[in-house]
Amino acid sequence: MIYYDYHMHSNFSADSQTPMEDMIKKSIELGLKEICFTDHVDYDILENPNVKIDYNKYFEDLNFYKNKYKNKITIKKGIEMGLQTQVLDRCSNEIKENDFDFVIGSIHTIDRYELCKGGFHKGKTQHETYEGYYKRLLEIINLYDDYSILGHVDLIKRYGNYDTILKDELFFDYLEAILKKVIHSGKGIEINTSSFRYNLPDLTPSKNIIKMYKDLGGEILTIGSDSHNPTQIANKFNYIHDVLGSMGYKYICKFNKMKPEFIKI
Repeated sequence: MIYYDYHMHSNFSADSQTPMEDMIKKSIELGLKEICFTDHVDYDILENPNVKIDYNKYFEDLNFYKNKYKNKITIKKGIEMGLQTQVLDRCSNEIKENDFDFVIGSIHTIDRYELCKGGFHKGKTQHETYEGYYKRLLEIINLYDDYSILGHVDLIKRYGNYDTILKDELFFDYLEAILKKVIHSGKGIEINTSSFRYNLPDLTPSKNIIKMYKDLGGEILTIGSDSHNPTQIANKFNYIHDVLGSMGYKYICKFNKMKPEFIKI
């Protein structure tokens, strides 16, 4: 089985200490055919310096390793752009100014509160928190088009220290509208296997959402480990391929110059 890991971080991301080359060497060892680095850019966060990338250095290193390992693995140039309403113009400009193969559009922060730190949750019920996240995600993709796939669509389930995870059915209208917009825009979603290390009871996004996406006509789908160190690369990808096959998916995607290429599962 040949795998493509399309969500990977290195020490260009504020939350990773791993040199880019270590991620590449492990990917080669695992037999991956292609990887895409998607290091973090997130602007305007409370209590956190702006998560920026030196694009010149980032592309310099990517190009160096792309050439160094060209006979062993294909390395694509990606980014994970953290989207908030007030920074969308800046995000768009940076995507247009740089030569990316692939852009993950993600929400990590709402109203300048990082979701992982709980500030957005304060004063809200669990239902209000989830609804607020999905509502904002829908608002943003109705305003913003410079991405390839939406990252970890139901990310909100990771956070809040709740005893249970609320059912997708409660937010069906939002989820359906989000997925329809993604499809209509010619974009896609990812399956993010960090769900296993966060001990979530389902995939990210959930099997319900993955099935809904297919039922609505969605076809553009990437698989990413969201790895921040080599031990996480391509985690459970064989299982994900089996799940997708059982749902009737025939293809996953890789990207080149922001265009999807379909690979038979």
